[in-house]
Amino acid sequence: MSQKTYTETYAPNNKLIVVSGIIGVGKSTLTKDLSDKMNATPYYEPVESNEYLELFYKDKTKYCFPMQVYLLNHRFRQHQQMVWRTDNVVQDRSIYEDVIFAKMLMESGDMSELDFETYRSLYLNMTNFLHRPDLVVYLDTNPEIALERINSRGRDCESGMSLEYLESLKKGYEEWLVDVEPRIPVLRLNWNEFRDTEEVIKMINDKFKERKGLVF
Repeated sequence: MSQKTYTETYAPNNKLIVVSGIIGVGKSTLTKDLSDKMNATPYYEPVESNEYLELFYKDKTKYCFPMQVYLLNHRFRQHQQMVWRTDNVVQDRSIYEDVIFAKMLMESGDMSELDFETYRSLYLNMTNFLHRPDLVVYLDTNPEIALERINSRGRDCESGMSLEYLESLKKGYEEWLVDVEPRIPVLRLNWNEFRDTEEVIKMINDKFKERKGLVF
């Protein structure tokens, strides 16, 4: 029997998988399908319970900072809950992606530089204490297709979503991934068409095998 390294010996037995992508790609659907088939616990974005969401879409400048702080607090609490579980977890968007939205709000002038620096400092203080996800599954989708899906699901708060905004968001995600990939494994999937969940699970397993990690 070969001796394990300290990393292998003391690594948690559960896996934390994050499903990422721009608005409208189908993260929640895949999160549910993966968790059902992998016998994992799903964690979703606070869409229905988010008291700021509708206000934010009506007046971004006024509500962008409290909205980002609300999400940061929610996702920090959620992340801690996931890490302390003993079973596997699939999460719909992570705390790490919130910085993409905050940076866009600052660059567009909706969030002041002072508020952004306050948010950035809070984010860094909180994430310094977090266990990173074991894998990010990035759903790569054209903004035009994402907008069609947004219009199809018909959420009132998303009725004013523009293609230009989704294009900027896609650019933000691509920049974010360049920074993330050296530190967190990323599985990029072409999601312009939905793929079979079993196929996705196989690719997740293959990704873990590459890193000699536990598989499902």
